[in-house]
Amino acid sequence: MSSHRPHCRHAFILLFALAVTLTLGLAGCAAQPAAEAGPRLSLNVEGNPGPQQMAVGLQILILLTVLTLTPALLIMVTAFTRIVIVLSLLRNALGIPQLPPNQVLLGLSLFLTFFVMSPTWTAINDQALQPYLAGQMDQQTALERGIAPLRTFMLKQTRERDLSLFVQLAKTPRPRTADDVPTYVLVPAFIISELKTAFQMGFVIFIPFLVIDIVVSSTLMSMGMLMLPPVMISLPFKILLFVLVDGWHLISRSLVMSFGS
Repeated sequence: MSSHRPHCRHAFILLFALAVTLTLGLAGCAAQPAAEAGPRLSLNVEGNPGPQQMAVGLQILILLTVLTLTPALLIMVTAFTRIVIVLSLLRNALGIPQLPPNQVLLGLSLFLTFFVMSPTWTAINDQALQPYLAGQMDQQTALERGIAPLRTFMLKQTRERDLSLFVQLAKTPRPRTADDVPTYVLVPAFIISELKTAFQMGFVIFIPFLVIDIVVSSTLMSMGMLMLPPVMISLPFKILLFVLVDGWHLISRSLVMSFGS
């Protein structure tokens, strides 16, 4: 049992590093450093606070506010959004909204997200977290290097049309390279691209189950069995079809491959 603890601890460190990297990166867009030597927090309440102390207080306030949004940030800038939506649509297509339970569905989505995002988190750990902990770079450099792999992942999954939309809405100059795209523009473009991809995959998943429902309904109507709910007959056939084609294997493979992994 003790041999698994280092791996769990390492995974939590990577998750925390990803959250802090994105949080500080977004917070840095709203507040600049107050002094080159680093901010100092003073608890002296005598006299009026100076501009530097006010700037430090605002930075702390902004940082604490953004930290409360860290779970949402982790969900929206990773593969979790696409995976959980596709699995939810699959559950609805089967016609059993209660199975698998939400805990199982979220757990599977979370571990598939770990699998898809592992190269990105490994790059963040190797390029930013470990050098920063070793004292080989300052905080600003670590943030820039840490957010770079995450931006690369998001840019790879973002449609050009969605990115162009938010560039126009932000009224920023047209970026010449990927590095010129601001993070606050990239994140919403990535999110709507993920939503569109997830619903496209969900539509394809619905088709075979819809065919079964149509066939069963037509058969019951032709037999004059109008009082018998078609769901009672089609549900076992849909479950049988899903089991025969090894549906969980196909869905998991399609989700992972959709990210180019």
